[in-house]
Amino acid sequence: MLKIKKNDTKAWVTFTVVCDAEQECVEIAGSWNDWEKESMKQKKDGSFYITKVLPLEQRHEFRYVLNGNEWMNDADAMEVENVFGSVNSVIELQKG
Repeated sequence: MLKIKKNDTKAWVTFTVVCDAEQECVEIAGSWNDWEKESMKQKKDGSFYITKVLPLEQRHEFRYVLNGNEWMNDADAMEVENVFGSVNSVIELQKG
């Protein structure tokens, strides 16, 4: 799930993953950080979230990593093919 708040030059994007009880950790990796995994925080309801400040007028690709090795896309985001033969989630942050 994605929640986006914008101003003139940047957006605050909150990424949220709702998963079953088997997930011990969820990370996010994306084009904004050269695909380095970042830990997401867990809420009391069991979901995981992180808020990133990203520039507008750019396309940002990302994926979630469950328990260190299972890659997952965001159901609310568009998808684009990647060089590994699978797909990444993508958001295009435009002004307005």
